[in-house]
Amino acid sequence: MTPRAEPLTPTTPRPLRRTLLSQSWLDLAFLHWAVPPAAVEPLLPAGSVPDVLDGVTYVGLIAFRMHRIGWGTLPGLPYLGTFPETNVRLYSVDEAGRRGVVFRSLEASRLLPVLTARIGFRLPYVWAEMSVEQRGREFDYASRRRWPGPRGAHSRISIRIGEEIEQPGELEHFLTARWGLHNSWLGRPMYLPNEHPSWPLHRAELLRCDEDLVRAAGLPALEELAGPPVSVLYSPGVPVRFGPPLPRTDR
Repeated sequence: MTPRAEPLTPTTPRPLRRTLLSQSWLDLAFLHWAVPPAAVEPLLPAGSVPDVLDGVTYVGLIAFRMHRIGWGTLPGLPYLGTFPETNVRLYSVDEAGRRGVVFRSLEASRLLPVLTARIGFRLPYVWAEMSVEQRGREFDYASRRRWPGPRGAHSRISIRIGEEIEQPGELEHFLTARWGLHNSWLGRPMYLPNEHPSWPLHRAELLRCDEDLVRAAGLPALEELAGPPVSVLYSPGVPVRFGPPLPRTDR
């Protein structure tokens, strides 16, 4: 039975009691494709099912700049903690009704954070050659995978920033206001909560999307799933904090 999901909210319904990690996410491009829930359900960890809005769920391809990852309340690292990132993610809800994301892959250009996240958090980070370039209101995000394979898996995304969204709607909140991630740890469900201010969002025009990261993440190619993205957004970014993992049924 599908669990009853908590309401969509622009800020977290579970303020953090303490900080495990801090970081900022900057200059984000959000690309989303609507897909049937059955297309992604086998890819979610135990204890979670696809989160659905109006009968569909979404595949997200998100490119941005990670800025100054820090442990606890320590200052963030300017070099090792700062790098481009591109992730493929799905949308999930657990038996406690907590909405979240499931990462199928996370490309990053710093090897040490990749190893730390793979070993310490069991997240599918991969090491890649990456760049983020800005030309006025246009951004270009490029990535080519180094390790682990498939070596050479890539993405090239270009967007043009449009008008600011003064009042984000239900779909914008569904795709961006996600207050934790679902994963497995030693075979058990894990929910890692996060907290940040409400997203400043802009419409964006997709100028280019050449990628095979979605297929490499275990999904059919995007053109086989749903054609062009149904949502393209940009955000200048937010500061973010992650808290310790929550118990399985702790809301």
